[in-house]
Amino acid sequence: MARQIIRTDKAPAAIGTYSQAVKVEQTVYLSGQIPLVPETMELVEGDMAQQIRRVFDNLRAVCQAAGGELSDIVKLNVFLTDLGNFPMVNEIMAEYFNEPYPARAAIGVAALPKGAGVEMDAIMHLGSQ
Repeated sequence: MARQIIRTDKAPAAIGTYSQAVKVEQTVYLSGQIPLVPETMELVEGDMAQQIRRVFDNLRAVCQAAGGELSDIVKLNVFLTDLGNFPMVNEIMAEYFNEPYPARAAIGVAALPKGAGVEMDAIMHLGSQ
């Protein structure tokens, strides 16, 4: 199985020893995205809603670079430093996804890189592409 490394300037550059995503056949494994603005590599300004939207925008950019869309995500993991923000994730996720929704997990964590309040990673399946 050949692996293809996915990279786009429309999402934050990797800030460690990882790729933005790796494609193996029709499956794409997307690395965790935090709410970094790609052009500045700084956390997005604003409240938690802005952070969540920025993460979804970053994930969308990587999905598109791999030849897919957010709707192709089959598994989404959400990491939050405050699980009290989980209802907000649900509300904002409905702006980005339609049914059928991907399988999902929400995990409370003590801390995230760069002091972010949210991080998400995903698995995308491109079907017969």
